[in-house]
Amino acid sequence: MADVAEKAGVSRALVSIIFRNQAGAARETRERVLRVADEIGYRPDSAARLLARGRSRTLGVMFTVHQTFHTDLITGIYPEAERLGYDVLLSGATHGRSEAKAIEALLSHRCEAVILLGPDADPAYLDALGQRTVAVSVSRRVPEARVDFVHSAEGKGVRQAMDHLVELGHRRIVHIDGGRGPGSAERRRAYRAAMRRHGLGGEARVIPGHHTEESGVETGRLLLGERDAGRPMPTAVLAGNDRCAMGLLMALTRAGVEVPRDLSVVGYDDSHLSHLMPIGLTTVRQDALLMAEHAVRFAVERLQDKELQPREAVLDPKLVVRGTSGPVPG
Repeated sequence: MADVAEKAGVSRALVSIIFRNQAGAARETRERVLRVADEIGYRPDSAARLLARGRSRTLGVMFTVHQTFHTDLITGIYPEAERLGYDVLLSGATHGRSEAKAIEALLSHRCEAVILLGPDADPAYLDALGQRTVAVSVSRRVPEARVDFVHSAEGKGVRQAMDHLVELGHRRIVHIDGGRGPGSAERRRAYRAAMRRHGLGGEARVIPGHHTEESGVETGRLLLGERDAGRPMPTAVLAGNDRCAMGLLMALTRAGVEVPRDLSVVGYDDSHLSHLMPIGLTTVRQDALLMAEHAVRFAVERLQDKELQPREAVLDPKLVVRGTSGPVPG
């Protein structure tokens, strides 16, 4: 450029001055733009840049509103996703908003993979979803669907809880079922198997329910009504999850039943609310942090390797003994 300018009669010194002035003007313009951007609160749209490259680097998470264990899982999902360079987008399912709608909302926002917390959808739907995108199911195992699975060994957790109660002398142990909730079928089978193993098959009783506080309250009213009619109360209850156990405790406490003096209660999940009660809940702990880490890694690894087949991670649960379980009354 300088040679061309010199041939045109312009000195090298003048060309150098022109270039310096242009560079200085560009630098000043850039600083002015950044100053104005800062004043108006502008932030670069990294999502738009990624979408322009055909990537969103976002993991969608479908969860059920009011399920406290899902909150614990989400708490673990965020740091692991960030560590691997991914953002997280949440979409909740609740009354009036189905799981399918929550999932479709994630896909419409260009999520590269979806992590489903305790999905209740039909296996056919989950399989079809797994054909469309990378999907991970947490807390529910659906072998016929093409999705990854992360769950705890439900049977092992129930066996620990039942062995604990039997060692305390309990024989009349009832189980509040979780309906279609994640892990419910496995926990129900494990309860019945444990009762048979301890020679208590004739005492086994499964009370229909759900993974909600309302279900625990209703069961409490049922048992209290039976007591008032002259039937013996069970000495221990294995609830379908912590929320159900808490509802049961509320109903019993209001009626003057002392736990664990009169009746022992064991939950399942070890959600954060189980630590906040006036009397700590004995429960089976699922490692929410470890489950969340596995779910994120499964999703990211399959995004990185399209040939990778869906996998399964089965984590060991652990009984946590607190204040709601004690020796059999009398």
